[in-house]
Amino acid sequence: MTSAAVLIPPLVVALLLGGPWVVGVVVLVTALAARETFQLLTGAGYPSLAWLGVAFAVALVLDAAVVPAIESSGILLVAIGAILAAVGAFTRPDPREGLPTWFATVFGALYASLLAFVLRLGHAAPPVAAGAPLAALGADRGWIVLLVVAVWSYDTGAYFVGKRFGRRTFLSHISPSKTYAGLIGGTVAATIAIAAVLAALGQSWLGAILLGPLLALAAQAGDLAESMLKRAAGAKDSGTLIPGHGGILDRVDSFLFAAPVALLYVLAAYR
Repeated sequence: MTSAAVLIPPLVVALLLGGPWVVGVVVLVTALAARETFQLLTGAGYPSLAWLGVAFAVALVLDAAVVPAIESSGILLVAIGAILAAVGAFTRPDPREGLPTWFATVFGALYASLLAFVLRLGHAAPPVAAGAPLAALGADRGWIVLLVVAVWSYDTGAYFVGKRFGRRTFLSHISPSKTYAGLIGGTVAATIAIAAVLAALGQSWLGAILLGPLLALAAQAGDLAESMLKRAAGAKDSGTLIPGHGGILDRVDSFLFAAPVALLYVLAAYR
């Protein structure tokens, strides 16, 4: 609860103000998440050029803010970042250390920079119908709200249903607390929440029948991916930045996978 109290106010303020405020929050969170990612990679035995990786991740997010359309600029940045990481790895005296340094730097940056798809989702979102309850937010902020509500609804539903009815676990070698009941409960909760937000955006609530399970599974996969990284590093949390929860990455891991999936849905359904 403390972690939610820390994160919700700045997020709400940014969504209300829009524009550069949303970009600023995403950039800041990306930088912090990237830093924690490289700390975990180090703990897992993978050396990296952390400072370069953080800058690489932030550059990809800024590219998403400056270039709204999905164009080749992001691919070019990935290529440049991979080249710079390779050059930096050349300085390691042992090639057996330089090679994983190169790989880990590129991976860590690309992993954290998946938050750039939060901004790209806002750019690609379909127009909000006039007179819709969330019309004042516009398409960009409205669909980011949908993403946030979907992920938080999934987490909440999975926690309470899993705690009450969870018996059989899955992928316990990564995260022993994940249950099939929680997965189903979270998916139902996310689908209902998405249906409500779609209606508030003037869209057909029927889209939640597909989008709900998609975002639920993506959110769960994002959580498991970070759990695998933490388990490899022997860490309970990604950091200590947020009281009562750990690090920033612990709070946004689900968004890393859910945001690209939400964008894919928008591109497939509305274009």
